[in-house]
Amino acid sequence: MSEQAGQAAEIAQLRKLVEDQAFALEGLGRQLDELLLRQRLGDIAEVDLVRFTGPPKRVEPNPTGQGAGNPLPISAYTFVPTGLDQGAKHPLIVFPHGGVHSRFGAGAANVVRELLERGYVVIAPDYRGSTGYGRAFYEAIDYGGREVDDTAAARDCALALYPFLDPARVGIVGWSHGGMIALLSIFAEPAAYAVAYTAVPVSDLVARMGYKSATYQRLFSAPYHLGKTAEHDVAEYRRRSPSWQTAQYAGTPLLIHTTTNDEDVNVLEVERLIQALKGEGKPFEYRIYEDAPGGHIFNRIDTPLARESRAAAWEFLAQYL
Repeated sequence: MSEQAGQAAEIAQLRKLVEDQAFALEGLGRQLDELLLRQRLGDIAEVDLVRFTGPPKRVEPNPTGQGAGNPLPISAYTFVPTGLDQGAKHPLIVFPHGGVHSRFGAGAANVVRELLERGYVVIAPDYRGSTGYGRAFYEAIDYGGREVDDTAAARDCALALYPFLDPARVGIVGWSHGGMIALLSIFAEPAAYAVAYTAVPVSDLVARMGYKSATYQRLFSAPYHLGKTAEHDVAEYRRRSPSWQTAQYAGTPLLIHTTTNDEDVNVLEVERLIQALKGEGKPFEYRIYEDAPGGHIFNRIDTPLARESRAAAWEFLAQYL
């Protein structure tokens, strides 16, 4: 082996070591998030981490290996209001998190608390690609694809675990990427959800790839993910974009919130979604806030405007749940 080749091999080995340490730290971070969720919500809810399965990986690294094609284990947090009358039927909220590679964490505790205070049971899936579960789960990411199936599996898991839930009163809420999952969920299974609320939802991956950085684009074109850029497979990126799939929209009650100064999901994506939904002639509601303080997280923080926006969302959910 030449000196140059040896140096390259050593660099690759060091890079893998650093990556492995990063995955280990993400695992510790997830455990800390779980502790914080229990601490922040344990006074009003029974908090649990449940396990179930979603479909097999879309991209299987070793398709002939042992276990290839097995259903993928998925985890989700469940939150059941303390003292809930289990002799009656209650509504369920499905709450997929945002982020390309992220997880459900303590930062959402304020939102979950408000839902619990209104009597909702909540399930929050850490669908494939979420962080804190190791490299293989991280690389199982399927943005706008089988993660939607994982979210449906979380809903079904909650309904099976808790017989006091009413399958006719299931809502789905999500912000950013979670908002995109909520939209694709009601498009795919309109009868499964009584209502949906989405805020600052990722809506158009083709447009998104045009204004995001090369680093962001590589998350999608990675060989274990889509494997191609939008330039090389526009159809696939459109297939995973709610604004290009609105023909599937069957009219599930839907409320959309966004803001003009969103620094992550440019308002043009949501405007395109709204135009497409209007084109389908189905009823839905929306509000575009003007330069709301907080930008992308404008109604997940604790400003008066954020609380007002969430209150409008909860009022909308209550009409159908």
